[in-house]
Amino acid sequence: MALISQKSLQFYSSSAPASRSILMTLGKRLSFISGQRKPQSCSSVAMRMLCFKGKSQYMFCRKNHVQLRIQSLSVNETVHLRGDTGSSTKPNNVWMDEQLFFQKLNSLCTSKEIFDFLSSMEVMSDTMASGALQRISEVAMDDSGLKNPDGVLENEVFRALCFQFEFESSKLSNTGLLNALQALIKLRIDPRSMLMASLLSEAEERLGKGQLTVKNLCALGESLLELEGPSCATLEQIVNHMQEKDMEMWTPREIVMVYKMLQGTVGEGKQYQDLLNRLNSVTLTIVSQLSPKFTSIILNSLVVLHQTQAVPLVTALCRHSVKHIPYFTGDELVNVLEAFLYFEHREQAFTVALETHVPKSIITMQPQTVSKVMQYCSQKRILSKPIFDAVAEDFISDADRFTTEQIAECIMPFGTLNYLPPSASSLFRKLETVLHARLRHFQAHTLLNLLHSCVLIQRYPVNFLPKIFSPYFLQQLQAQPPGLDRTVTTQLTHLFLTVTLECPFYEGPKLLPKYQVKAFLMSDSSPDVHLLKRVKAGLLYLLKKRMYFSSEVSTPYFYTLDIEIKLDEEGFVLPASQCEEVHRRIALCVDGQNRFCIDSHNLLGEEAIKQRHLQLLGYEVVQIPFFEIESIQNCRKMAEYLHEKIFLIHVDSAADTGK
Repeated sequence: MALISQKSLQFYSSSAPASRSILMTLGKRLSFISGQRKPQSCSSVAMRMLCFKGKSQYMFCRKNHVQLRIQSLSVNETVHLRGDTGSSTKPNNVWMDEQLFFQKLNSLCTSKEIFDFLSSMEVMSDTMASGALQRISEVAMDDSGLKNPDGVLENEVFRALCFQFEFESSKLSNTGLLNALQALIKLRIDPRSMLMASLLSEAEERLGKGQLTVKNLCALGESLLELEGPSCATLEQIVNHMQEKDMEMWTPREIVMVYKMLQGTVGEGKQYQDLLNRLNSVTLTIVSQLSPKFTSIILNSLVVLHQTQAVPLVTALCRHSVKHIPYFTGDELVNVLEAFLYFEHREQAFTVALETHVPKSIITMQPQTVSKVMQYCSQKRILSKPIFDAVAEDFISDADRFTTEQIAECIMPFGTLNYLPPSASSLFRKLETVLHARLRHFQAHTLLNLLHSCVLIQRYPVNFLPKIFSPYFLQQLQAQPPGLDRTVTTQLTHLFLTVTLECPFYEGPKLLPKYQVKAFLMSDSSPDVHLLKRVKAGLLYLLKKRMYFSSEVSTPYFYTLDIEIKLDEEGFVLPASQCEEVHRRIALCVDGQNRFCIDSHNLLGEEAIKQRHLQLLGYEVVQIPFFEIESIQNCRKMAEYLHEKIFLIHVDSAADTGK
């Protein structure tokens, strides 16, 4: 069977010196001509090499590797090897420029197209050949492995390339050798095969001789991590060689490659912190030179490598990322947002840039990116109305493109930050439609989180509460992490209390007492201790005795009051311990900055629903927000403020309304 009809394929090392260049010819008869290196006798070779008349066989081994089983060569298709052909290895009539070659290669989308293209080539460098293997590994693989094993492993061009890489490994350039190794690993070729053993042996020999550049070291390191994991003994040798090099002379690309390689070392908790410390210091000096792609990769590496001590570098990268926001790809922006969240960094300019970019680009943004932007806003307590309004409109117009998890991540921040967009009615109608159509696809905890966020902003999912309170759903919650922990039972109890107080028409199942908490867990909106202390001091100045108010009061209704004051029928203050003749109860909500959206006077959803429920339970709620009292300097002025807030404004207005 002719591999390339009436033609020959020549294959040589472009970057290696002439003494290591290769001339390889493939034709109807496969001829590798050499004088110096005879790998084995023909009979030995015939037992293992690639044949072109019979079929090669493959099977899946441990770790899903592919093992090639080679039948013997035909008598008419013997293999011969000849040494260096001199420096003239680029016949002008058959040579294609590498740049043009890779442009064409990268435009091909199937392995068949690639093999057809390679069959038309007469001369290839080893870099081009290894690049072809890499492209094959990109287009021919999916999550389950090779999409068409026969079409790749039995292809004559593929087998011929593998043959040459195995028997001419010592003559390959570093780039050709290591690119081929990476491609074959990705194709899951059995690491115990002679082909892989030959390439690995040659790579480790060059490592020992110190012949590998930083780029080569990274490529070899990634290959070994893929094959053996972080426990690989050779990895330490690679890192030692890196330590010996002058990092200040490394290019941004080389720095990025080292970070990416080191990411693979965290699998067993093994980190090379000395190298990372030096790398972080050098990277800090070149932050301004980093492209959007490199900025994103390094931030992602710092997250994966848990570099929480690299504060100057993280800060510089986060600031540098601001100008790149319009140019990040979706995945790159996700990496940057995750870094902001992981390192708890906040950059006002970054938020402003997002507010400009997201509304303009949301139609073309990936759902994962949109949901990550909303997650970022939610966790940072950033109520960005331009972003939230744009996301609402996008969800209304094209909700089907979001997964169930992404739907929850997009909608929950509206409840968390207590915001209803102008299109709220359309948004929640759309959400209800989606829930009816895809309810069974939602994970139990995802659905609970989503519905809980809706009640925070007075959107009541009464049609879905029978499912939430059903024994089967509660069993699902218990079976999935984190189970029925305090946070989950708080959400369930919140839903139960909401439907009891705000949806008296609901007649479906109720939450059984054993699933109800005794007190809501509201750790994110716990009282500001310093602010509470100042308010208590002002009340003591006003009421003269501590017995007339109580703080951090537990109620029978799951909520804890910051401060409670009791009044009799005539409006006189009663001792806090008195339970009889209490006509009115005043709940003071001392709201520190942690109960508001950042840089905003907008209460968070959990605090808003608490104050709403307390009013429905009969309390007279008086809000004491931080921004009204932060400038008050002494107890006398605080007492004047509290007297006016509680007794002159609130009590008088309550009396006027007949309460």
